[in-house]
Amino acid sequence: MDYFCDQVQQKDVGRRMQVGQELLEYLGDPVRSSDLEQDQQRLDKVIDELTGWVNSSNFKVALLGLDVLFAFVNRLSGRFKSYIGTVLLPLIDRMGDAKDQVREQAQNLILKLMDEAAPPMYIWERLAVGFKHKNYRSREGVCLCLIATLNTYGAQPLILSKLVPHLCTAFGDSHSQVRDAAIVAIVEVYRHVGEKVRLDLTKRGIPPGR
Repeated sequence: MDYFCDQVQQKDVGRRMQVGQELLEYLGDPVRSSDLEQDQQRLDKVIDELTGWVNSSNFKVALLGLDVLFAFVNRLSGRFKSYIGTVLLPLIDRMGDAKDQVREQAQNLILKLMDEAAPPMYIWERLAVGFKHKNYRSREGVCLCLIATLNTYGAQPLILSKLVPHLCTAFGDSHSQVRDAAIVAIVEVYRHVGEKVRLDLTKRGIPPGR
């Protein structure tokens, strides 16, 4: 881990690609990586640096950063919870990436966090800021992520009354992709909880025809 703590700080793309692969191999071997959690500050530093990779303008580095964080969640499971605040904002940014692969992998990692690190609503309380993201693709991505969450976990673990108002706001978004994704998301909510949603929408001043 001392080696990785030093190496993840490299800015050279080629070096990052090499170190990322080494980290994936290290995390995949519990015997080799027995020192993973020996020094909390060192682990914090590595996760922080990898968050920087996710933010990289080089999509290969961003993808590799996402893959390595995925492997960390696999290994640390619930112990990754303390890093959720650190990684979520870059993941919301990456859900607005120009590359399909990066957008998909960012969403996969968010769903993985719900599966391994913390309950879905814990994640959504921190993810909801993405509905107001300056990048329309990220706003669309958050709507799509809600659809994926409902498909994976159902409505039971979510407090939908906290999320529906964000979708109502997105109905009036300046970008048609965001509006469309919000409508699909509300249909998905309706599929899970039924008429309660229609009543809620009426109370929020959404026209009955809509």
